[in-house]
Amino acid sequence: MPSPEQQPAWNTLSRIATDLARTPVAELLADEARNRALRVHAAGLDLDFSKQRLNPEALDALVALARAQDLEGWRARLFAGEAINSTEGRPVLHTALRAREDERPELAAGAVADTLTRLGRFADDVRSGRARGWTGRAFTDVVHIGIGGSHLGPELAVEALADGSGPRCHFVANVDGEALTRALDGLNPETTLVVVVSKSFSTLETRVNALSARSWFLERSASLAALSRHFVAVSANVEAAGEFGIDAGSVYPMWDWVGGRFSLWSAVGLPIALAAGSAAFGELLAGARELDRHFLDAPLEANAPVLMALAGIWNFNFLGAGNLAVLPYAQRLRLLPDYLQQLEMESNGKRVQRDGQSVGVHTMGIVWGGEGTNGQHAFHQLLHQGTRSFSADFIVAARAGHGLEEHHRWLLANALAQSQAMMAGQTSDDPHRAVPGDKPSTTIVLASLTPHSLGALLALYEHKVFCQGVIWNINSFDQWGVELGKRLALPIHDQLGGASPLEQDASTRHLIESLR
Repeated sequence: MPSPEQQPAWNTLSRIATDLARTPVAELLADEARNRALRVHAAGLDLDFSKQRLNPEALDALVALARAQDLEGWRARLFAGEAINSTEGRPVLHTALRAREDERPELAAGAVADTLTRLGRFADDVRSGRARGWTGRAFTDVVHIGIGGSHLGPELAVEALADGSGPRCHFVANVDGEALTRALDGLNPETTLVVVVSKSFSTLETRVNALSARSWFLERSASLAALSRHFVAVSANVEAAGEFGIDAGSVYPMWDWVGGRFSLWSAVGLPIALAAGSAAFGELLAGARELDRHFLDAPLEANAPVLMALAGIWNFNFLGAGNLAVLPYAQRLRLLPDYLQQLEMESNGKRVQRDGQSVGVHTMGIVWGGEGTNGQHAFHQLLHQGTRSFSADFIVAARAGHGLEEHHRWLLANALAQSQAMMAGQTSDDPHRAVPGDKPSTTIVLASLTPHSLGALLALYEHKVFCQGVIWNINSFDQWGVELGKRLALPIHDQLGGASPLEQDASTRHLIESLR
């Protein structure tokens, strides 16, 4: 597969970008046919791309680039279960976790259904009080220990969907002991369930936190036998979980064909089912499944994830944007920027193509953001009058999940006003009050924030990431850069404890000695 800049469409897009740079977005909005082409409905989501600096010619050229990079072929290979994670020789089958049984590739058939059935039964038993701790008391709290994809997705979904009907969930990821100490503070071991999530059961942060949680429990229960009633694991390493003290029957599988940042649809999502119920977890999967079907069936020109990806390519590679601001106007989605940071930057923060050759273009920009009107009083000043180029995603829910309608109307008014201000700006004789505008944004509207709409929203971004990786000709499903720091930390850990740091560079050696 050639580099994208070698495709004829790339040169066409460069020319169009030069011409469009002089056209205000407000002027483009005068074309209603163009606006209609940039509005898409998918799986209950309404997406409005009309504030992007796009015209029909640019959109046609972007779609031509996607076709030249064989996006449709790669999409088929993704769903067929081919080993598209080339550096690790693995298929990428997170979509199989939410597919109907008759749609799953053979590799995932049976195992996924069995796991989801077990997961739902256990969650229902905990929520109903049928599953209890070693003293016969019902569980009131869940401590979820993981990191990265084993943490960010479940925490986001619990924050968005928990309705108070299930146990309280506490999430621990950071190896900083303060995180675990605060999570365990005030909890009763008799009513606490601990979920340890690690594919290998050896991830450093998770292992250290899990061992400390184990000690906390044993110091208070004085019973190894009780441990198996209070600890469950999601892991591929059943033997290591058993050595830790977790019964094989309390270990839920993880498969190497599901990457961590795509895993909340699996048993990694156990805290979602515990906090919101197994039916809600099923609806989360159903929303993602409906978006999967749209992604598979809709033509590229009207395909929501494809248009999301193409707008990003257009902004990053042709219009000079270096970052994406994620602006959820929904308090329950306040963790969405954190989740998308990993999904997008770990997936597509790459500098070599699939064949190992250097990429000739910029890949993923920096993802950041914050929720609602809080952001307006923090960083929106930079968005309106700063000198950096960016694009923005606004996410809103048409209906509130509470009874304070006046609050919600003000929330929506602010979301629409911010996207309008970024687009239109304002002129002023006073340069301090002038706002240049012409900042591109996409608005995603959920009818309401439900398990189904959240599932569709997260699947939308997953497929966007995949599409951009295909167009950039990179592997979105490995993360070798993450491994280097982990490896370097091992000798430093020992040197902080007293071993000689003589082989370190001068700066690191000084810092080790200073910290000691």
